[in-house]
Amino acid sequence: MRENAKAKKTPLLVLVGPTAVGKTAFSLDIAKRRNIDIISGDSVQVYRGMDVGSAKATPAERAQAPHYMIDLLDPDEPFTVADFQERATRLIAESAARGRLPTIVGGTGLYIESVVYGYQFSDAVADEAARERWNAVADAEGTESLHATLQARDPVSAARIHPNDRKRLIRALEIFDATGRPMSEQAQKREKSSPYELCMIGLTMERDKLYARIEARVDAMLEEGLVEEVRTLLARGYDRSLPSMQAIGYKEIAAYVAGEISYDEAVYSLKRNTRRFAKRQLSWFRAMPQIHWVDVTDTANFITHSDRINDIIATTFPSSDDPFNLPEA
Repeated sequence: MRENAKAKKTPLLVLVGPTAVGKTAFSLDIAKRRNIDIISGDSVQVYRGMDVGSAKATPAERAQAPHYMIDLLDPDEPFTVADFQERATRLIAESAARGRLPTIVGGTGLYIESVVYGYQFSDAVADEAARERWNAVADAEGTESLHATLQARDPVSAARIHPNDRKRLIRALEIFDATGRPMSEQAQKREKSSPYELCMIGLTMERDKLYARIEARVDAMLEEGLVEEVRTLLARGYDRSLPSMQAIGYKEIAAYVAGEISYDEAVYSLKRNTRRFAKRQLSWFRAMPQIHWVDVTDTANFITHSDRINDIIATTFPSSDDPFNLPEA
């Protein structure tokens, strides 16, 4: 029995879904019922000073459960999916060792998937000449040109990478140059097995309702000071070309602050781009196996949805068998 217990995988709870679907609220409700550590699975929340636009949990919300992977770096410090994987993997082990249930909550699909399935990243050697060439193309023709080229060579990766994500676009093209094969082809060959005992829950919502919530969230961010937040970042010397400043919300408002577009145009672009991002998130997560989907369209029935989520967790991690999952309060 002792050897079997040692051989058991570490439990890992993962809560995913598109932006504005309600992940924070449901994660905090789980925290009321279970002893969890929340690990943010968001590529922007790692940056200090980028609070409003990344929809970070507030200090009051963070006081309800330990939160990690938030406010780690300044916006001009590089942070890759490999960095996220290394840090999150360590946090999961530390959380489990404390007798808590490590819980990833977020919407950055590649980051989360890299941890859930323990990805080994491409062994393709960095080609500085190719990187310089693609950077020159981006400087001259824009990242849209990179995206169009990737679309022709690797449409699967192009569908998963935002047209403004210069770094990932160049990496995908660099891998193609180095190997002659699409990055997506290499990803598909990865075995979808996990080093963890997984419970993955996805939140979904009817599109019209989700889009209405996205628009309301953008309006709320603007009321909470998104423009001022972007002005402050720019005043501190964080260039608009930084990967962090290319994030949705920051890119559009920075263009307004620079006088390139009107306020109304910035808001329109921000809402449109966020809707498109949500669509890409759903497509990404729907391609992941093992996710238990919970439709939370009827927001008036929060308790019903929450009970359903907790039933899934209890079924996956019965307290009689799993020392890391504490019984509900």
